[in-house]
Amino acid sequence: MQLIYMIETTHDGAPVVQPEQLLKKNLDKSRELFVYLLYYVTEIARFAEEDSRHRRSKNLPSREDMEVNTKISGNLTIWAILENEDFKKSVEKDKPGLKMDGELLKKMYYQLAETPEYQAYIAISSRDKNQDRDIIKFLFSQVLLPNESFCIHLEEFYPNWDDDGEMLEQLVMNYLHKPGVYNTREMVSDEKWFFARDLLRTTLEKKEFCSTLIHPKLKNWDADRIAVLDMILMRMGLCELLFFETIPTKVTINEYIDLAKAYSTPQSGHFVNGILDNIHKELMEAGRINKIDHKNKG
Repeated sequence: MQLIYMIETTHDGAPVVQPEQLLKKNLDKSRELFVYLLYYVTEIARFAEEDSRHRRSKNLPSREDMEVNTKISGNLTIWAILENEDFKKSVEKDKPGLKMDGELLKKMYYQLAETPEYQAYIAISSRDKNQDRDIIKFLFSQVLLPNESFCIHLEEFYPNWDDDGEMLEQLVMNYLHKPGVYNTREMVSDEKWFFARDLLRTTLEKKEFCSTLIHPKLKNWDADRIAVLDMILMRMGLCELLFFETIPTKVTINEYIDLAKAYSTPQSGHFVNGILDNIHKELMEAGRINKIDHKNKG
């Protein structure tokens, strides 16, 4: 959706050379951001050791300086990430350390250390897998993400954060729950890549055809005044309805309603729903929609 919008608003609808390469590039940016978020979390946890060494090396260290708790640096979830071969290779390739802001990292660690959740975590000397996982989830979701300075830092290196943030938040939380659940070197499976590629191709190639189905349903609406993103979402939805036989029609319509609500105007969800549902009914009556029925598939 975002790529098609970029193509059609920055190139005035003119053909774009190798849009599939642009799609791959955008997907890789999301992958790099995912790796960076995981890396940042691990670095905050490991900073406990550095903080301890620094405070112990003072000329006149206090008792508090000598007793810095470094439990989180041995966190089981953190080390499951650090020892994952795909993650290690991703770090070697992407070099996320070059983007790190040492002062910001330190502030994030100290902010974590002051929370009641962290104090409760280090107060228990024994190590528990669930507690280790929960404190790292807390670090990511309740310390890092709400921090404005951290978000500004992300946007500096990853302009896609604003668009991909919600999706990546869920991906990271899933990964923290079960490290290794995604391949950090290739987050999109072949099946998903082929689907994304084919949907991109079809939506661009069938632009005029989809417009002939959409325009008669606009009634009193001026097509030129309808949000560009709404038109793109309706075209994508029609392409799924007509040319992707494995995707149930209900799934398609609901998905594009949600996308319209999330990315377009406040009225877009209702508008996109009305147009797609209307066209869908006509296409069904004309026998032009053929879907694979997985329930009856042998």
